[in-house]
Amino acid sequence: MSDDVRARVLHEVDDLTGAMVAELQRVVRIPSISGTAEENSAQAHMASLFSAGGLDIDHWQIDLDDMQGRDDFPGMEVRRDEAWGLVARLPGTGSDDGASLMLNGHIDVVPQGDRDAWTDDPFSGAIRDGDLMGRGTCDMKAGLIAAHWAVQAIRRAGVRLRGDVLLASVQGEEDGGLGTYALLDRGWRADACVIPEPTDLDLVPGNAGALTFRLRVRGHATHASRRTAGVSAIEKFWPVWQALVDLEARRHRDVDPRLAKFGLTHPLSIGTVQAGDWASSVPDLLVAEGRLGVALGEPVADARLDLERAVAEANERDPWLRDHPVEVEWWGGQFASGQLGSETDLLQRVAGAHAVASSGRAQDTWVAPYGSDLRLLTGIGRIPTLQYGPGDVRLAHGPDESVPIGDVVVTARALAVLALDICGIA
Repeated sequence: MSDDVRARVLHEVDDLTGAMVAELQRVVRIPSISGTAEENSAQAHMASLFSAGGLDIDHWQIDLDDMQGRDDFPGMEVRRDEAWGLVARLPGTGSDDGASLMLNGHIDVVPQGDRDAWTDDPFSGAIRDGDLMGRGTCDMKAGLIAAHWAVQAIRRAGVRLRGDVLLASVQGEEDGGLGTYALLDRGWRADACVIPEPTDLDLVPGNAGALTFRLRVRGHATHASRRTAGVSAIEKFWPVWQALVDLEARRHRDVDPRLAKFGLTHPLSIGTVQAGDWASSVPDLLVAEGRLGVALGEPVADARLDLERAVAEANERDPWLRDHPVEVEWWGGQFASGQLGSETDLLQRVAGAHAVASSGRAQDTWVAPYGSDLRLLTGIGRIPTLQYGPGDVRLAHGPDESVPIGDVVVTARALAVLALDICGIA
C-alpha cells in the first residue's frame, strides 16, 4: 500500500471530523426504537446520506411475511408492518485481484428506559467532556457513521480501489437480525466484514448466543380472602426460578477463557414477569420472558433442551406443577453463537489498521457474551466477520449511553485503512 495514498485518506478522515460528529448527532436524534415508525425513518435517512455521498444504493422493502415464515428466520420480538433493507456500494475497478469488504451496522436501538435516570434527553445528541450522549450512540450509530465517513474519505481523496466496499445499514438487529438476514437473502456477499459494534476498539472475533423464551405458569384463581383454596401462579414460579438459577450455575462450570473477563459468559436472565389481573384475586397465570445464553460453539438445539429439562425437573418435583406443567415457548430473537474462522487473517489485518489509525494504541482480543449479526454473516453468508468499533458495551442499553468522539474518529481512520488494505489500490 502506498504511504502517500494512505496519508491522503487519513487526512480526509481528520478533515471530515466536524461533519462526522454533526451527522452522528442528527442520527442519534432520530428515536429509531425497534418496531417504531422512526426505525424506518432512520433507515430512509441513511439511504439519503449514502446516496448524497455518491454511493450506489440498494434500498428495498423487506417482505416480512415471507421472511417470518422461514425455518431459519432469526426471530423478531416487536411488531413491524414495514422494514427496509439498505446496502450502499463504493464500486471498485472490478479487477480479478480486488477483494470486497462489507461494513455492517444496525440503525435500530432499544427503548430509553426510565427517563429520570438520564442526565439529558435520551435522544439529545448532546456533547459532554468529549463524549456524545444519547440512546444508540455506542450501540451502534457511532460505528455506522464512522464506517460511512471512512468510505467518504476514500472517495474524497480520489482513490480508486480494485474491490468494492459495501456499507450495510440494517434494521431489527436488536431483536433477532432481520436486516442482515434480508440482505444475505438478497444475495449480498463480501470477502470480509467488520461490524463496528462497541468493543472499546478491541478485537471481538466471536459471540456467545442468546435465545428468547417464554414460560407460562398456571395456578388456580380464587378470592384472596380464601387464598389457601387457590393456587398462586406467582408462588409456583418460585421453584422454577430456583431451577433456572441452578441451571445457569451448571452451565458455567466450563467456559471459553476468551469470555472469562465477563464473569457470566452466557447468562440466563428473566426480563419480564406478568401475573394476575386483580389485587384481591389469587393469580391463575404468570407469564415470564427471558433470555438463555448460548455457549460459544454450543448447538442451539442443545441449549434449548438444557432449559426444557430443567423446567421439566422442576415440574416433577412439585405436586401441582406435575399435573399442571410449566409451558416453555421459544420466540423472538434466536441468536446462535458465532465466531471468525481460523482460515482467515482478518483479525491480524484489522489489528494492523488499528495500529496505524491510533498510533499504536493497545488492543485486547475477547469474545462477547451477547448475540449479534456476526453469527448470520459467518453462518448463512460464510463471510469472515469480526467486531471492532467505538464505545464501551457496558454503557449500551442503559441510561446516559455515550461514545467518546475520539474513538469514533479512530474507528473511521482504521476502517478506511482496512478498506485500502483489503480492497487494494487500483
